[in-house]
Amino acid sequence: MKKLLIALLVAGGCFAAFAGDDAAAAAEQAAPWRVMLAKVKNLPAETGIAGFLRREAPAYITGDYAEADRVCVNSMLGKNPHDPTSGYKTPNGYYDRRTKEWVGGYFDENGAFVKGHEVKTLFGMPYGLGQLIMIPLCLFMMYLAIVKGFEPLLLLPIGFGGLLANCPLAGVTAPAMMHDGAVSFLMSGVPVMQGGIVEPGGFLHYFFKFGIDTGVFPIVIFMGVGAMTDFGPLIANPKMALLGGAAQFGIFFALFGALGLAALFGADFFGGVSPVNAAAANTNIGGADGPTAIWLTSRLAPDLLGAIAVAAYSYMALVPIIQPPIMNALTTKEERLIKMPPLRPVSKIEKICFPLIVLLLCAVLLKDAVPLIGALMLGNLAKEVGTSVSRIADTMSNALINIVTIMLGLSVGSKLACEKFLSGTTLGILALGLVAFCVGTAAGVLMAKLMNLFSKQKVNPLIGSAGVSAVPMAARVSNKVALQNDPTNFILMQAMGPNVSGVIGSAVVAGVLYTLCK
Repeated sequence: MKKLLIALLVAGGCFAAFAGDDAAAAAEQAAPWRVMLAKVKNLPAETGIAGFLRREAPAYITGDYAEADRVCVNSMLGKNPHDPTSGYKTPNGYYDRRTKEWVGGYFDENGAFVKGHEVKTLFGMPYGLGQLIMIPLCLFMMYLAIVKGFEPLLLLPIGFGGLLANCPLAGVTAPAMMHDGAVSFLMSGVPVMQGGIVEPGGFLHYFFKFGIDTGVFPIVIFMGVGAMTDFGPLIANPKMALLGGAAQFGIFFALFGALGLAALFGADFFGGVSPVNAAAANTNIGGADGPTAIWLTSRLAPDLLGAIAVAAYSYMALVPIIQPPIMNALTTKEERLIKMPPLRPVSKIEKICFPLIVLLLCAVLLKDAVPLIGALMLGNLAKEVGTSVSRIADTMSNALINIVTIMLGLSVGSKLACEKFLSGTTLGILALGLVAFCVGTAAGVLMAKLMNLFSKQKVNPLIGSAGVSAVPMAARVSNKVALQNDPTNFILMQAMGPNVSGVIGSAVVAGVLYTLCK
């Protein structure tokens, strides 16, 4: 009898187990439907309308994750961080073992921790409202590019990139994040994650990381600019380099102006960026040199990239509007009527040797400017060599620069997210850039007038305004103003000398500032 009872109990247990397994399996099969229904009910919260109504910035930016998304502090303390089962498994931050406080943020695809930060929008407006305001601003940039023709090759992708960045909940600029890995701490107390799963980021994140963080895009742009540039006017009349150098006063005005803003409004005016680095990053706005501004800012003050790049390219686009009134105000009618003699012919050997000499001088005197100057001179050398490498020069000046321009514009536009652009810092940078650009234009004109006091061969002061780096638009504007005063006075080729020297000068200044601030 006893054995019979035991057999019945075992059979009942097995039946219950099988029944339990069947119930669990049924529940597991039903769970996906319940999950799907829950997602359907939650769809209104995932629409762009809900995103525009959101007050707070995304948690990966602020680090302000909900308590439910954090690992319990009790499971973190006293555990071995190298043990995968220790509880160090959150992508949302970590508990500082020294302060016993939560530090919000995320771990990137390499396991490095990126700390969250407070988001301050203009006038304290909600984050979603800021995105809503940025959309018409980006559309206006695209309008200037398409309808008004202001730097369309750059303003169009920049404006469209900003449009993508401000589409709520789209995640096109979201970073790649690692989770479910083991977190350990370096001797400095900095956490790192290993062996985790990487959630891919948005495609603009990868564009920016590949091309801007590394500095590849601006360098390739310079390569294409070199392949489209003729240094013949500068070689034929080397003293025109003085005008290109004078226009760099705008760069130094931007430098000291940015330092003044930091002194006036506090060291935090540039959003936690060192005032010196922020000032150095702002400099190339004054020279209207977009690629150099991006290259320098990405190294010294990445958080300011959106405002600085937009300012630099906006003033490049506005050269035909800004420069003529300055030129007319600083010159007399007689000065604008000065006719300059034709430039001497420049031999092919001179044009081939010029980029090599410039690069070697740069390598000897200023190593940090070699990437930009080297790319510029490589493109120019390929152009001047002739038919033997014409395919290379053609690729640099057409297909390559066009492809990179698209990706660079979208990458810069990704930094037009409202938390980076709608701030007093951005307004200060835009105002500073406008004044600095005017100063650079005026300095070039005044230098030409000064040269006329000591030179027998008079220089038309209008070409001094071409010393800024907006190639070749600034030279064309100088020629246009001259033709308005005398339809027979063509000074385009003479204006190209200061124009191309301004490109070299701004790259050299960027190298100097990077050397001093890195």
